[in-house]
Amino acid sequence: MTAPPEPRVRGNDHTSLTPPALGAWQPRLTASVVVPAHGGQEALDLTLAALAAQSYPAHLTEVVVVDDGSTPAIRLPELTPDNTRLISSAPGGWGRSHAVRSGSEAAEGDVIVWIDADTLAFRDHLEAQLRHHHLARYLVVLGSRRVVDHVPGSLTPAEVHAAVAEGAEHRLYAIEASRPNHWIETVYKATDDLRTAGPSVGTTLVGSTASAHRDLLRAAGDSDPRLILGEDSELGYRLSQAGGVFVPEHEARSWHLGAPTIERDGQRLLSFIRPQLTDRIPTMRLGRKARRQWLVPYVDVVVDTTGASHDDVRASVDAVLDGSLPDVRVTLVGAWDTLTDGRRKVLADPLADLRLIHAEYAHEGRVRFLAEADETSFPAPFRLHCAPGWRLSTEGLACLVREADAEGLGLIELTDGADGERVARLERTSAVRRALFLAGPDDDLDTVVTEVSGAWRTDAKPWGAALTPGDDEVSVAGLLTMLEEQGLRAPVSADESDR
Repeated sequence: MTAPPEPRVRGNDHTSLTPPALGAWQPRLTASVVVPAHGGQEALDLTLAALAAQSYPAHLTEVVVVDDGSTPAIRLPELTPDNTRLISSAPGGWGRSHAVRSGSEAAEGDVIVWIDADTLAFRDHLEAQLRHHHLARYLVVLGSRRVVDHVPGSLTPAEVHAAVAEGAEHRLYAIEASRPNHWIETVYKATDDLRTAGPSVGTTLVGSTASAHRDLLRAAGDSDPRLILGEDSELGYRLSQAGGVFVPEHEARSWHLGAPTIERDGQRLLSFIRPQLTDRIPTMRLGRKARRQWLVPYVDVVVDTTGASHDDVRASVDAVLDGSLPDVRVTLVGAWDTLTDGRRKVLADPLADLRLIHAEYAHEGRVRFLAEADETSFPAPFRLHCAPGWRLSTEGLACLVREADAEGLGLIELTDGADGERVARLERTSAVRRALFLAGPDDDLDTVVTEVSGAWRTDAKPWGAALTPGDDEVSVAGLLTMLEEQGLRAPVSADESDR
């Protein structure tokens, strides 16, 4: 039987998704539960006992426990889910993110579920998350957890398994004695359960309990093993840029055994992760007040140099680099491999403009040279295609992306002149990547982008202007003026010397 087409969710408004009622549907997707562990054998035993009592079919579930260099080494207890295996983190790294990546790379399921080794999942936990993934492949489902003050040795795996199997998790801990993640709860309330959340929706990913389809995870690039803390927020950002829709699932409940790090030492934790996340998450605008380069730019401006003059390209690029938006990157597309150092007629060189463009920006760190542009500018949130010779105003680019965010637009086309010629095109990476997920062979990609985010075609004049003849002309008089500005006297003619 052919599966129904995936729903086309606009923005993060997951209202259109209607998951089946718990216990009233037939699952078909396989799930791989990745449990990273470093020490904490007692809590891990309880976590596995709870996973062994899940309502989601056991034959569709595997559990991959990843030992992140524990001393003594992690062992599998007697009470575990049927299909459970223990692996070690891949060589060459350490930390939760490295362990999670090792586990997901070894996993075989359609959906990857992350659960920390100190988290007791309620009986419907996996089922509640997986029912969403049966609707679409581009969802990120966020489980719910409440923190409890766990005393080591106060519970046995058998007690946990029995309570979870009966759906009587309240026997383990009282809801009145637990507490939620206050930051996440505040965001949910302010954004109608993330339905109205903006570009930073990905930072709501809390790795202790969440899931994503394998296809979306691979498209996002999986966990970054270089990050030791804050890796879940950074992965959440990339999942959002890959086209993900974030769905809070309040029925995927769990007990978190003991206070998490953010609760024990939040200020110190935030101080440690801030520079790493600011460097990688461009939507954290308040952290990017300084005019400097960042690992991931906010906007990637693409200029195709094919057949373009040096003056036209320079006009466009310099306007971007001099603009008020500092965290930009310029991608110059051209046949750079044709530039050789062989003998040539310099002034009659057919590649003269290409050589001048390369010389102009060879040592500018914000400019890169590519033979062809990638399909999108992932993980940068925006890409602007700019026609050579059209120049953004100083505030043009900053205002353009603000307009896109204010209206939730995935595409803005700027036209100039009476014939409506397109001079620039702003693309939201997350919208384009989601459209690529959804588009069939007969679909027009821009039409799908419009469905999932919205599009706008407008006059380019408020945002910039084209280079006009003479704007950038180099003259002898101009060179003389430059010399005088540097404190040098202009050369005088023979007649003037005689006088």
